[in-house]
Amino acid sequence: MEDQKKYISTEELKKHNKPEDLWISIQGKVYNVTHWAKEHPGGDVPLLNLAGQDVTDAFIAYHPGTAWKYLDKLFTGYYLEDFKVSEISKDYRRIYSEFAKQGMFEKKQHVASWALTAVTAMFFTVLYGVLCCESVWAHLGSGMLLGFVWIQSAYVGHDSGHYQVMMSPSYNKLAQLISGNCLTGISIAWWKWTHNAHHISCNSLDYDPDLQHIPVFAVSSNLFNSIKSCFYGRMLEFDPVARFLVSYQHWTFYPVMIVARVNLYLQTFLLLFSKRKVPDRGLNIIGILVFWTWFPLLVSCLPNWPERVMFVLASFTVTSIQHVQFCLNHFAANVYMGPPSGNDWFEKQTGGTLDIACSSWMDWFYGGLQFQLEHHLFPRLPRCQLRKISPLVRDLCKKHNLPYRSLSFLEANVWTIRTLRNAALQARDLANPAPKNLLWEAVNTHG
Repeated sequence: MEDQKKYISTEELKKHNKPEDLWISIQGKVYNVTHWAKEHPGGDVPLLNLAGQDVTDAFIAYHPGTAWKYLDKLFTGYYLEDFKVSEISKDYRRIYSEFAKQGMFEKKQHVASWALTAVTAMFFTVLYGVLCCESVWAHLGSGMLLGFVWIQSAYVGHDSGHYQVMMSPSYNKLAQLISGNCLTGISIAWWKWTHNAHHISCNSLDYDPDLQHIPVFAVSSNLFNSIKSCFYGRMLEFDPVARFLVSYQHWTFYPVMIVARVNLYLQTFLLLFSKRKVPDRGLNIIGILVFWTWFPLLVSCLPNWPERVMFVLASFTVTSIQHVQFCLNHFAANVYMGPPSGNDWFEKQTGGTLDIACSSWMDWFYGGLQFQLEHHLFPRLPRCQLRKISPLVRDLCKKHNLPYRSLSFLEANVWTIRTLRNAALQARDLANPAPKNLLWEAVNTHG
């Protein structure tokens, strides 16, 4: 029976890498996911990014449960004739299997319940501070506390997006909509769309949307070539305005992080009212409307405009710590051009990710996601388990001579600012600079 199997080569598989002809391989078996891609719960972007490749490690990382049984109907009847498993992949799959046998993917330790309880308590404290207190200091404190509400809500939304934190899928979706859309004003549909692409193509300049911040930031001089974003389907133009802004990005990084939420709100609206297929579009829009009802009303309850501006800036400033944290995890790490490769899943994640070292009592603040490499390698693993597996991941990286970078919060900031500064200086000194506008000339006359 063995010699009756039909085989194709890796080169032949690579030819099936288009939306209208999309094949992948998992453990040497070839599947046609052309028509199913639009039904994929994680969206079609991860499949399109890995089209024409063996995606076994990525599939394992995202599907610890019952997804395997759905593959049979997509099987082409072909096997990959030159299918090989690298030593690092063997170790990765072994350790993944051990975690599954220990039930670590199911042991969530009520993290979401505690987080939701804390968010509820903090939110009602914010309401009390605004509605029942007259002190300007109480209003300032309420604004800052609202920032922590948004931070912790984002962690709950993140958890419910990666794995089921509630008793059923419907309750899990409700948790997503409340913690994301209703409380933070950021659509869970937008988050899933971008976040899944980020995980699959971690730190690819043209495939990872989390690195595509032109005209404001550029982490690599490769972005100065006006590359095409394969995620957004448009050119990332490095024009004179972008050159000017990037030239000072190491100075503007923190101020921009304070108002970064404005961009997230904008991206949410652009997606929800676009022509793209958006899962649960109606529910997402309702959730956003809830946010844009309670938040302006709450701000309007403050006695005057100076306090209203202070309240909003305080909440944005506190939340910016989380925005900074996620930038620290990737901005100073290795970057590359082109699509992700299913054959070096482990290597790409280690190369494109930094951890932030801290004491265990700070896990609530960082959401456990300071163990960013561990999270990228095992995205379906509850974040309460990430600290436990960190030594194993460190040993595996050491065994295969791969980077495991764990920096303090201060060190990570230094690395990130240094990366931004290096790119900024290169933006000023290109051998063939783009046409400069008068403002750029005036400011850069003396370097």
